[in-house]
Amino acid sequence: MKNAFLAFAVLGATPGAAAADVTIKPYGTTRDGRDVVQVILRNDRGMEVRLINYGAIVTDVIVPDSRGRKANVALGFGSLADYEAKNGNYGFGAIMGRYAGRIANARFSIDGKPVTLAANDGPNTLHGGPDGFDTKVWEVRPTGSGGDAGAVLHYVSPAGEQNFPGRLDVTVTYTLTRNNELRLDYQATTDAPTALNLTNHSYFNLAGAGSGTVRSHVLTIPADRILETSPAGIPTGATVDVAGTPFDFRRGAAIGAMMDRPHPQLEGRRGINHSWVLGNRGRLALAASLRDPASGRRMEVLTTEPSLLAYTADYFPGTDEGAQGKIYRQHDALALEAQHFPDAPNQPAFPSTILRAGETYRATTVFRFSADKR
Repeated sequence: MKNAFLAFAVLGATPGAAAADVTIKPYGTTRDGRDVVQVILRNDRGMEVRLINYGAIVTDVIVPDSRGRKANVALGFGSLADYEAKNGNYGFGAIMGRYAGRIANARFSIDGKPVTLAANDGPNTLHGGPDGFDTKVWEVRPTGSGGDAGAVLHYVSPAGEQNFPGRLDVTVTYTLTRNNELRLDYQATTDAPTALNLTNHSYFNLAGAGSGTVRSHVLTIPADRILETSPAGIPTGATVDVAGTPFDFRRGAAIGAMMDRPHPQLEGRRGINHSWVLGNRGRLALAASLRDPASGRRMEVLTTEPSLLAYTADYFPGTDEGAQGKIYRQHDALALEAQHFPDAPNQPAFPSTILRAGETYRATTVFRFSADKR
């Protein structure tokens, strides 16, 4: 297996290329003996993305600031051993599945047939339950042309994995474009009806991972409503108009100032962990933008998905050291998870997340990076 990976690295690499290039090299071996590789994507505008095929995890997103100084803006660990041991607490950079978000009481039905999942968030299931896609070793191959560099990651989830019905064939294509965009294209098919909701769970700090809080980051979300949720994060089925609330980011606002405002949806919670209802109707459209005033870095999120969950790292335990040698603490990052609504299999009014045989699941999310001119 290792020899195959080494040969693959040679095929995928384009040393000395002036434009985009892809390098694949060994990254380590899991505790149960599975070989893992690192994929490095570079374009000709100074941006670099690193990912591993364990969990399809984005480990680094390296972009310049307004003065051209580069930094990694994606939180992560420094070794495969740390990802295996600790990433269950975070989901740093991983593809979450089979079902990103929460499912109430760890159960739902498809065509009247009950499906019972493993509860891993109180009585509820979070991100599909234990041993999700974030723990799997995905097949990987390089792709891209011209100024774009990419990698195709593929995983087949057998019927019954995490107790979900249906054999699921999943492909996620990561592309670093010449326009400093990290594009994720998702595709999946099944041989039996199943529930599916995929997202990338990267945490961003545009001042640089490990640099401290993101409370001063300015967030903009051009959406009028959020999903109302219980204190356990389960949707009630109602929505909340953001006007006049701490969730009104339509004109841009500092994250910390909004989190500190009182609101029933923030009572007893440590910060923001809510889903905004998007009006894109399945078309690729702007869902959010984020700016760090100090560095001048900006990130836009575009997606075809119907919601965007913003999570301010409220439950970071403040005990784990990241790749930069710094302890990651509460509110040190922001995750912007483009996905379907949580608990949709139990909410008939929500857009359906049931995938059936003969259908193809498709979704796209783009993270576009830039910097202010100074």
